[in-house]
Amino acid sequence: MVKEILLGVVIAFAIFAALLGINVTPLLFLAGVFLLLNYIIENKGLIPGSKNIIKPESEISFEDIGGQKTAISELKEALDFVINKEKLSKMGIRPIKGILLTGPPGTGKTLLAKAAAKYTNSSFIATSGSEFIEMYAGVGAQRVRNLFETARNLARKENKNSAIIFIDEIDILGAKRGTNESHHEYDQTLNQLLVEMDGIKSDGEINILVIAATNRPDLLDPALLRPGRFDRQVVVDLPDKSGRLQILKIHTKNKPLGEDVNLEAIAENTFGFSGAHLESLCNEAAILAMRDNSDVILQKHFVEAVDKVILGEKSDKKPAEEEIFRVSVHEAGHAIISEIVNPGSVATVTIVPRGKALGFVRQFDKEDTLIYTKEQLEKDIMVALGGTVAELLVLGNRSTGSVNDFEQAVHIAKKMVYTGLSGLGIVSREDVPKEKVNEEVNKIIKEEEEKVQKMLEEKLEHLEEIANILRKEETISGEKLRELISAVKL
Repeated sequence: MVKEILLGVVIAFAIFAALLGINVTPLLFLAGVFLLLNYIIENKGLIPGSKNIIKPESEISFEDIGGQKTAISELKEALDFVINKEKLSKMGIRPIKGILLTGPPGTGKTLLAKAAAKYTNSSFIATSGSEFIEMYAGVGAQRVRNLFETARNLARKENKNSAIIFIDEIDILGAKRGTNESHHEYDQTLNQLLVEMDGIKSDGEINILVIAATNRPDLLDPALLRPGRFDRQVVVDLPDKSGRLQILKIHTKNKPLGEDVNLEAIAENTFGFSGAHLESLCNEAAILAMRDNSDVILQKHFVEAVDKVILGEKSDKKPAEEEIFRVSVHEAGHAIISEIVNPGSVATVTIVPRGKALGFVRQFDKEDTLIYTKEQLEKDIMVALGGTVAELLVLGNRSTGSVNDFEQAVHIAKKMVYTGLSGLGIVSREDVPKEKVNEEVNKIIKEEEEKVQKMLEEKLEHLEEIANILRKEETISGEKLRELISAVKL
């Protein structure tokens, strides 16, 4: 409205000046430049408007979200404060102003925020922390003010008495002040967010609830997390086996499944998958079924989709025969050691190139493990070293194909050092010299490598037999691998 009034004043002044014989060309030029800049700024989002706000395409309820039973329960408890506003007012309870969702990417934080809006019958708008940061001074703070005003206006338009503002990647907007000394725009924007959250009142016409998400809560400014701003922190973690099964059931409801499909087995074989991974898995399985001209999705499509989600699409590049045999020996070494130290742990062994990997041994966990003993970590190191030791025994040398295995072994060994499970005993990560850590890591890996070498020397016939079969068939299931190990006699 202000822009229209100013434009009218400029036009009136230009007409008046022209009647007096004054040259108005420079004035018109400046007015045109002003209008052009205003148009560019608004359309590029430098001054925020409704274009920066994302409204959900469809309503989502908590029943549509799987694998987050604990997070949903905690979130509902916090949202009940919004629903029972009158009761809270009688009891003199201060309303919750903000809820922080933390957890790995793809676990459903955005979906939970959308479901919260439906649960509380609130208007919902979403934005990202990166939308507020610009090189222009004051722009971020103006965007924050506009965001809260837009939420109130949207609630009035939809005849609702509450609105939920969802800010994804809050760690970009709410990073600790002083960490960007050369760019005070970050601090000004965060300050404005703090002011807006402090201004939220329970007796206002429209109640505002801010829900934010991040996978790096350690980066947030302490002022954001104090009581009166983000009062609740809800952890949205990776789903366990039962959670993965629930998610798989949700994402296969609209898909034709074959009679042989065992979703529980798939849930068991997808340890560490997020909800986003599982959605992609179901989608990839459907694509593979369509490529095979199958009317239904079979178990084999899900099994192949698991490898595709982990490693990527099959590579068209075919390695040379010598490389194929080396990869077969390498993966056979991994698989045999895995079966020795963790019987029944191998799901699939393959030398089909996917992404950057020339081969892969996929394992599955019977139970989701949250803590590890020293013995379990030592076994993981042994499995990681199985490939390179197998190459040394069968081919007489090592290759660069073991680089990722070495990185994994070193990572596990360092975990042993820093958690007091090594010969160094309990150490301080900040105070222990890097040279001392490196020496202990080398000692741990050398000891485990000697154990692996003795195991594979005793199973050398197994190793060569399985490597030759793998070279011909390219893929061996865990069941067949165990049959081969039992069948070969020394």
